[in-house]
Amino acid sequence: MPVKNSELKGFYKKSTDERIETLKEYCQLAEDEVSTLKDLGSLNQVLGEKLVENYVTNMEIPMGIATNFRVNGRDYLIPMAIEEPSVIAACSNGARIARISGGFKAHATESIMYGQIQLVNLGDVNKAITEILLEKENILKMANEMSKTLSKLGKGAKDLFFHTVKYDEHVLIIHLEVDAGDAMGANIINSMAEKVSPFIETITGGTVVLKILSNLTPLRVVRAQATFPKESIGGDAVVDRFMHAAKLAEEDIFRAATHNKGIMNGIDAVLLATMNDWRQAEANAHAYAAINGNYGSLTHYSKDKNGDIVGSIEITLSVGTVGGSSASNPKAKICQKILGARDAKELEEVLACVGLSQNFAAVRALSDEGIQKGHMALHSRNLAIAVGATGNDIEKVSELMVRSGTINMTKAREILEELKKGR
Repeated sequence: MPVKNSELKGFYKKSTDERIETLKEYCQLAEDEVSTLKDLGSLNQVLGEKLVENYVTNMEIPMGIATNFRVNGRDYLIPMAIEEPSVIAACSNGARIARISGGFKAHATESIMYGQIQLVNLGDVNKAITEILLEKENILKMANEMSKTLSKLGKGAKDLFFHTVKYDEHVLIIHLEVDAGDAMGANIINSMAEKVSPFIETITGGTVVLKILSNLTPLRVVRAQATFPKESIGGDAVVDRFMHAAKLAEEDIFRAATHNKGIMNGIDAVLLATMNDWRQAEANAHAYAAINGNYGSLTHYSKDKNGDIVGSIEITLSVGTVGGSSASNPKAKICQKILGARDAKELEEVLACVGLSQNFAAVRALSDEGIQKGHMALHSRNLAIAVGATGNDIEKVSELMVRSGTINMTKAREILEELKKGR
């Protein structure tokens, strides 16, 4: 088949139905596939068209509830949207074990973020810093004009910081420090940075290139900890194996990358359910993991005097409970109600505990029976569905696969065919 031209000029001008018809012809979609695209679920077409460019449909991701969470003396049910079968089960199990010792304790700092302004073509960087500092109050006032709401709450632009770069001695980086309150902060910080940039150019004679928030938030940090009793995870031998695995993540970048990915498995799923920016969270967390120059683990584990595991996490998170997509998506609003976080700080504290619980459960499985035993048992259901099993056959195919010890597509298809022959 010859390669088609993907330019699709004027595609953005078409209606949603016209775009689907274009895809039908271009990609040779069958009628049942077109019908599937037109099944929108709870998010209606009008809203979908406002949220993304070239809209055609809504993509469903399974959402479940992690249980057993107790954070700072309060119980939570955690909505998690994710396609990986074992994550919610593992997260709930980690929280169950932490609950034996009273659950999680967590603390989030204030919602401080940076807007970054790149000022170039300066004759004298130090002179520019002085000129900016002399106008500091005016710059902050100008920035805060972009959000009367934050100003009324005592939030908003608070301070200015500077640093230089190695690639050019005539470049200055200005950090506009902003307290974003219960918002994630991206839109308002970008607006503030854009608002003050022309004035900064005027007083310094320089040229602003970038004027945008930084997704690294080293002053917006969440810390959480919990104790996991050794009797609940298999005793001293398992604890010792666990500690070896945890310590490796603190020193070895290859292990640390996978270790931290496990943390984000849990956090991202909650962010997606509540329609917060999980991509920003990924960038933020991984940058913070390398902030001292070497990429390492975001969690740390030790043994207390009883031989129990004490786990902690220190992670940068910036989420919102007001504004953004979370306020427009009906299911996201329901998920926020289920979770019950009263403000952004509380949500960040819960997220850190979810990350710690998810990480603990993953390292515990790795250091004991191995990750595949539980993961593949749950994955067997997906394989059963993928080969066409429906109704009660899904559980039958899954069970027989697990019992056989061979969990793959070929085995699932073979078992399903045998079930059908036996009828």
